[in-house]
Amino acid sequence: MEIIFDQSLVEAHRRRALRRGDRKATFLLDIVAQELADRVGVVERHFDSAMELHGYTGITARLLAETGKVGTIERVETDETFGSADSPVTTAPLESIPAEPQSLNLIVSPLSLHLTNDTPGIFIQARRALKPDGLFLAAIPGSGTLQELREALLAAEAELTGGASPRVIPFADVRDIGALLQRAGFALPVADAETYTVRYDSLFGLVRDLRAMGMTNPLASRNRKPMPKHFFLRAAEIYAERFSDPDGRVRATFSVIYVSGWAPHESQQKPLKPGSAKQRLSDALGVKEHPLKDPGNRS
Repeated sequence: MEIIFDQSLVEAHRRRALRRGDRKATFLLDIVAQELADRVGVVERHFDSAMELHGYTGITARLLAETGKVGTIERVETDETFGSADSPVTTAPLESIPAEPQSLNLIVSPLSLHLTNDTPGIFIQARRALKPDGLFLAAIPGSGTLQELREALLAAEAELTGGASPRVIPFADVRDIGALLQRAGFALPVADAETYTVRYDSLFGLVRDLRAMGMTNPLASRNRKPMPKHFFLRAAEIYAERFSDPDGRVRATFSVIYVSGWAPHESQQKPLKPGSAKQRLSDALGVKEHPLKDPGNRS
């Protein structure tokens, strides 16, 4: 398995963000938590036992409880400090789901799977931990996220040093995430993306929020040499030149992939077998059917 993320650094960033306690900077998690709760709310069933994986503030668990569709909710975090007396947590590494096979009805992961080195393995663990017909929901930052910051940093470093190093983490494409659901054995897999655009006075406001979210660079291959102040000043200039609105504020893109998959169960819908249709598509559409020509016949 390729090590992309330095997990010790991921942990350090998350704990530092928790200590800062900047609630304004958790806007993206708040949006995602509401979206996940809304999706659970429209499902016509009750989930007796649920687990929130590394939800940071616990807002996803709170909003899930408010839907009335969830019974007990166990919060899982990497450190006890993420919990409280009113909202205790079970501790486990970011890449481990502490649950017995077929023990949960619902697993929800808000904005943490993009920091795992073995994302396929997490998907497989989730499917195994679910009871038959249990639901897995996740929100994962996807490709396009922080594309403006990535471009500005790369351009500034290339201009000032003649080279470039990774400073923004890679994000998966929605099709790749959908394929992981299928590979893990989920039934009825769905993956869709929502894009959120946030505006800042400058690059520095965005970086402050990223620090407060615990989302600064945890790449194992990162350049460990501190960059001089003029590098960030030049990056801010490039950011403003390329991604500012008429009022001078700059844009930052966050693309979130929402995924859902069900642990297989005999009651779920199955695709029809090839050749089992009782009516021609042309008849249903009211059009005339034309046989295709043999591609080998060029006359």
